[in-house]
Amino acid sequence: MLAASGLAALGMALPQVAFGGTKNGARPGPYLIGADISWIPEDEAAGARYFIDGVQKDPILLLRDAGFNAIRLRIFVDPAKGYAKREPDKAWAGLAQTIKLGRRIREAGLYLVLSFHYSDTWADPEHQGVPAAWAGYDLPQLAKAVEAHTHDTLVAMRAGGAPVDMAVIGNETTFGMLWPHGRVKLSTSTGNPVTDANHAKVGAVGGFDGFAQLLRAGIAGARRAEPDVKIQLHNHLGRHWPIVREWTDALIARKVDFDVIGFSCYQQRAQGDWATSFSEFVKRYPDKGLLVAEYSSRKRYINDLVHALPGKHGWGAFIWEPTRHQEAIFDQDGHNAGEGAKPDLIAQGLNSAEAPGGLVSAQAAPKPEPTGPMGKGGDYVANDLLKLYGEMAKAYR
Repeated sequence: MLAASGLAALGMALPQVAFGGTKNGARPGPYLIGADISWIPEDEAAGARYFIDGVQKDPILLLRDAGFNAIRLRIFVDPAKGYAKREPDKAWAGLAQTIKLGRRIREAGLYLVLSFHYSDTWADPEHQGVPAAWAGYDLPQLAKAVEAHTHDTLVAMRAGGAPVDMAVIGNETTFGMLWPHGRVKLSTSTGNPVTDANHAKVGAVGGFDGFAQLLRAGIAGARRAEPDVKIQLHNHLGRHWPIVREWTDALIARKVDFDVIGFSCYQQRAQGDWATSFSEFVKRYPDKGLLVAEYSSRKRYINDLVHALPGKHGWGAFIWEPTRHQEAIFDQDGHNAGEGAKPDLIAQGLNSAEAPGGLVSAQAAPKPEPTGPMGKGGDYVANDLLKLYGEMAKAYR
């Protein structure tokens, strides 16, 4: 259990997050110590309770008081037809649920990032499925749907008391989005046999031209709804500078206008890969920002890398589902609520965050359809890992 109560124990005020305009790629406000906590409403519905120092507390306030100042949420187009088909009446990570959770985040005074999965379920390096409502659309129709969905979502979020500060136009879109029309094929191997093999099965259809058209549509919709919103793109290969360079160059050449790129940073092929990608990115794109959109282990190391980038080009880092994923910052029944720390080197074992479709290239055995509540209840007790965030908040002031 955490021995001290976060920022209060460090003699610090609660984080105040106010972002202005971007200038030369520098972060336009405080360093973002963030987390994606989209599972929390599902878990609360299943009976989850959150504790620190033996006291039950709203998890959002608990994280805020421990040093976090930003929260990322994900949103699906129609989760009742995909992600939440087991509980379609709840439509977890749909618009209504996201407004509810977003309002709690804004009422806590936290910066709000919204990640658009332009799908009814998970969009990731191996899955970028077209939503059921957009089935059969050609590329121009998909672009119009992306613009309208992005615009209408952000308008509804503001009307519901949850205005969005940063919009992520697609989740982990290294190989594009809305396949096949927005699928791209990169010239350099990712070094990930699972993703490479799966990607090669389909090849590129729309290519970078199609992908860029969809991104420009989402960006236009976002800025029409929220003129001051920051625009993030998301590449899952923070460890792979040649891929990042090829991908970013291709999008800039096609006039995709964004503010910051977020990287997933779960594993490296060799120590120093993340540091190389970050430093090379800053040199090559001096007018763009950089953040870590997802990570789990090596918490202080990753944040220090981003925070120390020259010219304040590192905007922040967001731990993914820290209540119960991988190296969680909560315990259950005396054990880490996730699976525990994962190796940061692929040579030590490829983990499911790096290869979302599975850990082996062979066809996985079919699994029975899950039943029961989607969330995971129980008591989540803050552990000593949470103290790192108060320490970072103090160090990064």
